[in-house]
Amino acid sequence: MLIECVPNFSEGRRPEVVDAIVAAIEAVPGARVIDRSMDASHNRAVVTLVAGPDAVGEAAFRAIAKARELIDLRSHEGEHPRIGATDVVPFVPLEGATMARCVELAHALGARVARELAIPVYFYESAARRPERRNLPDVRNIGFEKLRDAIATDPARAPDEGPARVHESAGATVIGARSFLIAYNINLETEDVKLAKDIAKKIRERDGGLPGIKAMGFFLDDLKLAQVSMNVCDFQRTGLLRVYEEVERLASAAGVAIRESELVGLAPRASLPGGVAERIRLARFDPRAQIVEERVAARVGA
Repeated sequence: MLIECVPNFSEGRRPEVVDAIVAAIEAVPGARVIDRSMDASHNRAVVTLVAGPDAVGEAAFRAIAKARELIDLRSHEGEHPRIGATDVVPFVPLEGATMARCVELAHALGARVARELAIPVYFYESAARRPERRNLPDVRNIGFEKLRDAIATDPARAPDEGPARVHESAGATVIGARSFLIAYNINLETEDVKLAKDIAKKIRERDGGLPGIKAMGFFLDDLKLAQVSMNVCDFQRTGLLRVYEEVERLASAAGVAIRESELVGLAPRASLPGGVAERIRLARFDPRAQIVEERVAARVGA
């Protein structure tokens, strides 16, 4: 049985911090990191690990503990919304695993994080205990600074586990169980962030757009361009080519071209059939490094 865990950390500018988190994960026998990525503009890192159910829970806990030690949200700035040093921790069933087992792991990890690290925890997606918390943006949209005040006074912000106060430096953490998600960005040949935000609103599912698409618009200061940043939550319902072509259509209507698109982390082989990577201008794409089946085979078989 293999389970994937994809913790997101609020650190995209200090490689030594991510190195320490990865080392903490791989100190757990049977846990393997198959991918890591850092984004300086978002000031965020995504680490992908795979392991059996016992090892994956222990590895996730050690990563959260190391992030609490090394990341201080009081001095953190970045484009991406966040409420925690370890912002979100999803478990994803792979070979032989079930969603029910991933939900059990999420709940057990959340209880331990609250108990041993004094970090409040919210559960989302299949692990949600409240229906209004299934959708990650609805949990995280308040941000660390506002949550710091609201958690103790607003019943809607009361955590599922742990104290009704954020950890002073590590904030809160969102833990869940979900199907495979593809983090996908499209960079526009413009600095007009309003256009990126308008496109994001038109394509995301909650505003009547494409099924399974969550999207936001950002300005990337390092590249001096606007970006449509997305989570493709069900690539079999809405694939990368469909997303790209819709963003291309909307951008073209405003007289703007697409510079490139990019994966953040991994994607399943079935999401990139022949010719799609080229059509969607996928930058720096390496199947051996970015296709999940390739990475699992290389690392777990090592």
